Parts: sequence; structure tokens; C-alpha cells
Amino acid sequence: MGFRENLIKKMEIDRLAEQVRRSLAPSEGPQRIDGDAMRALLEMSRFQHLRERDLDLYVLEDPIDGPLVLVLDNGLGLYRTGVEDVALRKSPTLKEMVKIRNAIKILNDKDVVLSRKTDTLDRVLTELIDALDLSFTAADIEAMATDGQAALRNNYGEGVVEIMALFCELLGFKEAPKPFQVPHHLVWGESQPTADGRLRMAPIILFDRMHNRLKMITALIETLEKDGMAHWQQVVKGEAKADLEGAAVFDALAEQTLSRGNPAQGQGSA
Repeated sequence: MGFRENLIKKMEIDRLAEQVRRSLAPSEGPQRIDGDAMRALLEMSRFQHLRERDLDLYVLEDPIDGPLVLVLDNGLGLYRTGVEDVALRKSPTLKEMVKIRNAIKILNDKDVVLSRKTDTLDRVLTELIDALDLSFTAADIEAMATDGQAALRNNYGEGVVEIMALFCELLGFKEAPKPFQVPHHLVWGESQPTADGRLRMAPIILFDRMHNRLKMITALIETLEKDGMAHWQQVVKGEAKADLEGAAVFDALAEQTLSRGNPAQGQGSA
């Protein structure tokens, strides 16, 4: 796959991982892992699915260190042992349980468990991301900007949003916090809370989905700074010019991306 396809895949991996992470977060009710999202991640990995007894296992064979076995359940345990041993420990039969040696294994798996829950998720996530070549050339970034400009010119809002999402991934921009959100608009940027409760953003990118207008404010704006917020509202309403508008926004994003350098340069992968 090329750079853009790998970047899209990374974003999908991150999205699925976040779904799993949220499902593993402590809650008042019974915890239940997002099995569909975790299964989708594992299907992208080198782990192979195996149904053993009533268990969904994912196995990664290692001729040197021995197999890794991941159990897809609420514990999300990762074990350095064989499939039969995991099946015995996680889903023993009555005949197996009455044997003292087996009972010890069933009650204590510290000798074979490598990780659980979010630690296991992080192991899988690291393997998936490390396998992606996220190195890019100037031509890759310029092509993205050109495609974004074409989508804007052709009133293809979904295309604008898709290219913006790619640039935001590369630049670390996020969806704007609530004080900067605007109805019928998408707002991205780099936000930072301050010790006294203010929010500050720079840059701020605003896409009017109804009228297909793209704008960027490069100056820092703080939520408790009246002049800055007033200017922001004027830009939103079209009563004041943004620092950059239209196709120039994509040129600026491409320039920022290239000026930050290639994070995968010299590594072969991100």
C-alpha cells in the first residue's frame, strides 16, 4: 500500500483501539469489552483465529520463544504458552479440575500470562502501527493538498473532510473543544488548556459544510480574551476575513507538514 492508504489504515486502527480502550475503562456496571472492535484489530494483525472449546483464541506462532495466545474475552489475557494449556486454564472440564496440578494452573496463571486488558491492547496496537510504512515524500503531501483543493472547488464536502482528516492526523490537530464549535461547521486545530481554566487555540481551521467554505485563523485565540473571541465570531459569520481562505488553507497545511519533516524518515516505518 502507498503512504495515503497506510495513513488511512493507521487512523482506522487508532479508532478501533480507542473503542476497545473505552470499553475497558472502569465503570460502575459490569465491564464488557468491545469484542467487535478488538476482533477487527486482531484480523489486521499476524494473530490467527482459533476456536477452542468455548474460547475465541488468537495465536501467533514464534519458533524461537514459543507461541503467543490471546484470549478474546473481558480479561484480554495474552499468554506465552500453548493452546491446550490456555484452554485448560480458561475453560477446564470437571475431569481436569479435580487433578491437583491442573487446579494450581487454573487458580494461578502468573507463570504464563504476559499482559491483560489495556496492556494487551497496547501490544497489539504497537505491532499493527509498526508494520505500517508511514514515510512520505513532498509529492505525497502536495498530491493531498491538490486533491483537497479539487474537492473544495467541486463542492465535494466529503472529499474536503477526508483530506482535512489526513492533514490533521499528520499535524496532530484535533476536533475543537466546545467553546470553538459552531453549528453546521467542522472545526479543527491545536488546543491547549491553561492553568487558570482558559482554552487557547492556534491554528483554527473552519469548514462550513452548508456553504463549502474553508478558513484558517493562524493567530492564537483564548476563550477568555474578548477581542480574540469577537474576531473568531466575526470570521464564522463572514463579517471578517480569516488569515487564509479556500485553496490557500491546503497549501498552508502542506507547507506545515513538510516543514515538520518526515517522522518515518530513516526508520522505514512510523
